[in-house]
Amino acid sequence: MKNLMTRRSIRQYSDKEVSAELLNRLMTEASRTQTMGNLQLYSVVVTRSPEMKAKLAPAHFNQPMVTQAPVVLTICADFNRTSTWARCRNAEPGYDNFLSFINAATDALLYTQTLCNLMDEEGLGYCYLGTTVYQPQAIIDLLELPKLTFPVATLTVGWPDEEPPLSDRLPMESFVHEETYNDYMGMDIDKYYEDKEHRPENLEFVRINNKETLAQVFTDIRYTRKDNDAMSQGLLETLKRQGFLPWTVRGY
Repeated sequence: MKNLMTRRSIRQYSDKEVSAELLNRLMTEASRTQTMGNLQLYSVVVTRSPEMKAKLAPAHFNQPMVTQAPVVLTICADFNRTSTWARCRNAEPGYDNFLSFINAATDALLYTQTLCNLMDEEGLGYCYLGTTVYQPQAIIDLLELPKLTFPVATLTVGWPDEEPPLSDRLPMESFVHEETYNDYMGMDIDKYYEDKEHRPENLEFVRINNKETLAQVFTDIRYTRKDNDAMSQGLLETLKRQGFLPWTVRGY
């Protein structure tokens, strides 16, 4: 059994099967998490077949754990089910808008985190893939998601075959604000990021990328303005196609 202080992202998995019985129990238990209006605005697509995992991999930049993990879970913001329920009960839904997407995405991410915590308790390993919202249309097409559904999180799941080092975290005082938000001064940044910037692995990260600072690695290489703008455009276009953005957003 693990706890949050020793939680690791697992990218290598053993050949041991993750039983449907175990996974279904954990997904059922996770449904007790908080949800807006008690509506459970999420759905989970379970992918086990090698063929489907191979088709999903390009949408996640072909990260090896997508095809190597026994199970891939795609957690979706879902207002389709609730809207269908409303129409079947002589009620007219009004959830084809951006606020509804935010509400459903929040529900889906709360569910995802609860499920992660439960998998930790069972000794399962998993990796959260932030790439889910980078190329959402490819995932939507492959998983045949209807309008008013949208993929917001992906977990690769299996029994761990590695024990990677713990990743660094900023100290609590760097992100907790008492009463009101206290903006950061240079001296605060120096204090809060000192440990992170001087860890050997991060110093090496800077060196191999031929940069002066760790921040430059993130802004110039990992998450560039060009890529962020392009993927934002794709995200907005896909939200519109899925019915969550029925109007044109200024600037896009």
